[in-house]
Amino acid sequence: MNSPSLTLSRGIARVTEAAHGPYQSAVIRIGFAGTWLLFLLREFPHRQELYGPSAPWGWNLAEQLTSDNHAFTALLWSDGQLWFECCYALAVLTTAALVLGWRTRTASVLFMVGVLSLQNRSVFVGDGGDNVLHLMAIYLMFTRCGQVWSLDARRAARGAAARARGEHVPADRVGPALWAVSGLGLGAATLTGRFDGDWLIPALLWTSWVVLALWWAVQRRAAWHEPRALLDVLADIVHNGALVVIMAEACLIYATAGWYKIQGSRWQDGTAVYYPLHLDYFSPWPGLADLMSSSGTIMMIAAYGTVMVQVAFPFALLNRRAKNVLLVLMMTEHAVIAVVLGLPFFSLAMIAADSVFLPTPFLRRLGDLAARARGRLARRAGGRVPAPRSPEESTADHVGFTA
Repeated sequence: MNSPSLTLSRGIARVTEAAHGPYQSAVIRIGFAGTWLLFLLREFPHRQELYGPSAPWGWNLAEQLTSDNHAFTALLWSDGQLWFECCYALAVLTTAALVLGWRTRTASVLFMVGVLSLQNRSVFVGDGGDNVLHLMAIYLMFTRCGQVWSLDARRAARGAAARARGEHVPADRVGPALWAVSGLGLGAATLTGRFDGDWLIPALLWTSWVVLALWWAVQRRAAWHEPRALLDVLADIVHNGALVVIMAEACLIYATAGWYKIQGSRWQDGTAVYYPLHLDYFSPWPGLADLMSSSGTIMMIAAYGTVMVQVAFPFALLNRRAKNVLLVLMMTEHAVIAVVLGLPFFSLAMIAADSVFLPTPFLRRLGDLAARARGRLARRAGGRVPAPRSPEESTADHVGFTA
C-alpha cells in the first residue's frame, strides 16, 4: 500500500517533471488562434463598422464604458484612423504567427492584446464564442503551446540536430529584436499613462517581458544548468496549471449551460430548438431549418440530447470511453450549429475548447496524416521525389509540420 507521503511525492513529480499535454496545447493554440484569424479576415471589409473610430458603438461611448469597468483595449489609446488600421493589422499578423507557432511566447502575448483590444472596443459584437476566446486568449499565454506542431519546434529540432553533428548554430537575433521592440512599446504606453485605471493587463505584460529576458539570458549561458532547470520546472508548473484551468473552464461552460437549460420550460417540453430555427438572424438556410423543424421527434431529441450531453460531460471525464463518445457528440453538435444556425465562429471556438480533452494517440495520428499530406503536396508541387533525409531532419518535420 502506498503511503500518503509517497503519493504526494509522485503527484509533485508528475506536475514538475514535464509540460503535459503538448499535443492538446498545440491543437487548442491552432484552434483558438485559427478561429480568431478567420473572424478577422472575414470581417476585414466591415472592420470600420465593428471596431473603427466611427463605429455605431462610438469612441466616446467605448471610452466611458472602459473607464467604468477598467477593461483593457489599445484601440482607445487614439481615435485616429491610422492607429486603428495598425492595431487591426497587428492583430492579424500576430494571430497568424500563433497559428504557425512562430515565436510562440511573444505571439501568444500579442494575441491576447489583440483579442482584448478588439473585443473590449465593441462589447456588443459577438455571438458567444467571443467570450470563450476572451478567456482562452489569457490562458494560452501561460502554456507552452509551441512544443509540437510549430515553427519553433522545427527550429529547435534542427538546431539540436546541427549541434549533434558538431555544426555551428547561429545566434538567435529575431527573438531579442522582438523583445526590444515590444519593450519599447510597453515602456512608451506605461510612461504616457495609457494604462491608467487598469493594472492586471500591464502587470501581465511586464511580467512576460521580464521573464522572456530572463529566459533568454539563462539559455545563452551553457554553464547555467541549475537556473535553466529551475526555469524549466517553473514553466512546466505554470503550463500544467493553465491546462487544468482550461479544462475546468470548458467543464464549467457545459455544466452551467446544461443546468440552466433544465430550468427552462421550453427545454423541459422539448421545443427550445424549434424557435431559433425560425429567426431570420439564425436561419442562413431556411429550407434546411424548415426540414428539421417539421419533425417534432427531431426537435425533442435535439433539445433533450443537448441538455443530457452538456450536463453529463463533466462526469464523463471520469471514464475515458464515455468522455470520447461525448466529445464526438458535442463536436458534431457544434458542427450542426455552425451550419444550421449560421454560427461558425462560436462553433469553432467551442470545438477548440473541446479539443483539450482529445486523446494523445488520436492527435499523434492526426499529425502524422497531416505531415504525410504535406509531403505529398510538396512532391506534386516540385515534380520530383525529394532525396532521403537524415533521421534528425525527419524528426524536425514531425514536430513542426505546420511549416
